[in-house]
Amino acid sequence: MQWNLEQLRLFVSVAELRSFSAVARESRRAQSAVSQAIALLEADLGVLLFERSSGRQPQLTEAGAALLEEARAVLQQCERLEGRALGLARGEEARLRLAQDEAMPYQPVLVSLEALARAFPLLEVQLASGAQGDVARKLLERRADLGLLFHHEHMPAELERQRLGSIEMVTVCGAGHPLATQAYVERQRLARHRQLLMAPQGNRYPGGEQISPLVWRADSFYAMAELVMRDLGWAWLPRHVARYPAYQGQLVELRSDWTPPPLVVELVCRRDENLGPAANWLADCLARELLAQT
Repeated sequence: MQWNLEQLRLFVSVAELRSFSAVARESRRAQSAVSQAIALLEADLGVLLFERSSGRQPQLTEAGAALLEEARAVLQQCERLEGRALGLARGEEARLRLAQDEAMPYQPVLVSLEALARAFPLLEVQLASGAQGDVARKLLERRADLGLLFHHEHMPAELERQRLGSIEMVTVCGAGHPLATQAYVERQRLARHRQLLMAPQGNRYPGGEQISPLVWRADSFYAMAELVMRDLGWAWLPRHVARYPAYQGQLVELRSDWTPPPLVVELVCRRDENLGPAANWLADCLARELLAQT
């Protein structure tokens, strides 16, 4: 087949405008040239695309109607190809892989990704979520370009981080826990009950210091919330996790004389790789959305 993209464009235009003359005026060419291009396309495809009757508008044949959407799809794919090539020529990434701690507040992330899709419509995005340690591991293994996680002191030297914002922590227990009926809980009273902390011990991962001699540990704030919900201990959780809809009525926020400082949210990347325009744009958007939430 020798048909070309210009013939497809004229085919779609004639089908939409229902006029060879209108397409000729719009494309600034002779009507005979438009008719000839359509005739050559029909010859190459081996089917009649339009019914032509003197004095009447061209009507799509059954074959023409069947091929119209295919032609539109081919032209749209060509537009995507040209747009992707132009973006790459400007230094834009073809793909952006974002790995995030599963306990990240979902609203700022989703709003930022929606905005990213509008700003970079041809960008391929891969989003991965995981528990503590997964994000840094993906970056180190080059399975992610950007990491969104909570600050902790044991960050590998190969990674560089940028502070984006912070998230408030709250003290919680289950609705059936002995502490749930207390109007105010002092540190000494908290120490009498099992405490749930982030694992492993000595990591200094956000989640608070150990103040109870009896401790259980988990590698996920959501896993901790599930344990708290079953009255297996009390914990310090990010406020948005404690208020997750599935936990409503089952977790109780306690007034206490001490809670950990806010969680610091950081954007992390490898030191030996430069961020592209889309990654930098997403970092700025995430910072704005996190600030708006606090």
